[in-house]
Amino acid sequence: MKILLLEDDTNLHASLKAFLEMEGFVVESAFSSDDVYDLTYDNHYDLYIFDVNVPGDDGFKILNSLKSADDTTPTIYTTALTDITSVGEGFAQGADDYIKKPFDPEELVIRIKSRYMKNETLNYKNLTYNPSTRELLQDGVTVGLADVLGNIFHTLIVEKNRIVPTQILFDFLEHPNSNALRVNLSKLKAKLNLDIKNIRGVGYMLEEL
Repeated sequence: MKILLLEDDTNLHASLKAFLEMEGFVVESAFSSDDVYDLTYDNHYDLYIFDVNVPGDDGFKILNSLKSADDTTPTIYTTALTDITSVGEGFAQGADDYIKKPFDPEELVIRIKSRYMKNETLNYKNLTYNPSTRELLQDGVTVGLADVLGNIFHTLIVEKNRIVPTQILFDFLEHPNSNALRVNLSKLKAKLNLDIKNIRGVGYMLEEL
């Protein structure tokens, strides 16, 4: 996956770029709106990660300009602007996700893998799962999952043997709270015979023993 990273804080930019590259992503750097316009003129990207307050046009105007030119590249905003108006503006401009600073780079990677990567088929016990189509087979038979359970399962299996922060799983619940999450995880465990480990105070992990 080829990512264009727009972040004008040089230290944060360097750390995010290094972390993403360690995860196997190809990352190109932009520090201003002019950089983005120049790079997107000649290159295609699979994902944009945009800060909002950057030199030149802000991240909202940048995405609006790209969308106006029929650029359909998925976009994640990473910004310190946490008020509801700014969040709404981000989604109104066509963003797919909005991560509030400060954030753990691992959260960013989980969101990227869960939502945008076209992974090969994954296997777990007697399950076969295609993250791209979300087709789930159990002993060769198609299994249907409701939206909440499907989203939780998708995220856990894409991050198999790695901790998924509780807050990410909360995003899939209509009324996010620990009890509701535990109920849904119990349903998943019973339905699919999953080994889900609770890392107290941190998150959950789908273990492959």
